Amino acid sequence: MWEAAQALPLSVGERKLLEGFARAGSTPQKIALRIRIVLRSADGVANHRLATELGTSRPTVLRWRQRFEQAGLEGLLEDAPRPGRKKRLTPEKEEAIVNATLYRKPPGATHWSVRTLAQAQRVSPATVHRVWRAHRLQPHRVKSFKLSRDPKFFHKLHDIVGLYRNPPTQALVLSVDEKSQIQALDRTQPVLPMRPGIPERQTHDYTRHGTTTLFAALNVLNGEVLGGCMPRHRHQEFLRFLERIERRTPRRLAIHLILDNYATHTHPAVEAWFAAHPRYHRHFTPTGASWLNLVERFFAEITDKRIRRGTFRSVGELVRAILDYIRCRNRSPQPFMWTASAHSIARKVRHCNEALETGH
Repeated sequence: MWEAAQALPLSVGERKLLEGFARAGSTPQKIALRIRIVLRSADGVANHRLATELGTSRPTVLRWRQRFEQAGLEGLLEDAPRPGRKKRLTPEKEEAIVNATLYRKPPGATHWSVRTLAQAQRVSPATVHRVWRAHRLQPHRVKSFKLSRDPKFFHKLHDIVGLYRNPPTQALVLSVDEKSQIQALDRTQPVLPMRPGIPERQTHDYTRHGTTTLFAALNVLNGEVLGGCMPRHRHQEFLRFLERIERRTPRRLAIHLILDNYATHTHPAVEAWFAAHPRYHRHFTPTGASWLNLVERFFAEITDKRIRRGTFRSVGELVRAILDYIRCRNRSPQPFMWTASAHSIARKVRHCNEALETGH
């Protein structure tokens, strides 16, 4: 026989509230178990019998009886803090982990991992991870950069960013460049289609069928692209593209062209063409700063969405795919919005120059 336990005092309102929580389908199972312990304890069920009925232990029954007596319903809904505290990391050890991450390299490797640094510093990997997260350190990541050494960098920067953010009236601003050596690549085996849980698959090897060069002029204001493909990218092809721009743009408007420093753009024949067409104004990006040319953003887009994963059995097929992409895009063009000010870019460049000089 089970020895009867003293009934847990429970008011009518408390019982209704607890029964409502127990019936609710959204109540977590662990909370529902605690509530059933309290309800059955209020009925005077012995602790051993109650533990057997609910498939738990007698200490568990005693714990939640006591918790309800001390804190009421709130005591059932929250877990008590566990005893003890986390081992504290000394400031000296934390500084040592940060300094090792920033100023030293592991033997035979280019960067630390959580485990290699933990072993070197005689701490746990979790400790290294916490320190890295607190100091926003990510040794596994690397980013590329290139600083322009153009003596007129800041003048050209303000000129081009000014065209993007405050374009002149009664004029077109066209960002112009060539994407050369686009390869017509054909996979050696058929592409396997995507399935649920399995991405599209293609062989890592390929057959080359030749190359083409995409000439493109991006209308900075409305996002339209005037493009054409040619076998090479000499000054002759550039002149042909300029003639195409001349035919496709209203004669009453001035044309501002943003160009990089490729020799083709300043060839004597090209210079003569611009002298004969005074409505054109050239704005050259600083040397080593092609990222200022907004058409590069379009080249990245078409590479990602049409070229990189494409399969082309001939140059002609590649050219048709490129021109078809441009036609589809021009049906509802979206301009690329330049948001960074020349001042903010100049400030970052100065910081990078200082970092190069000091090594930090």
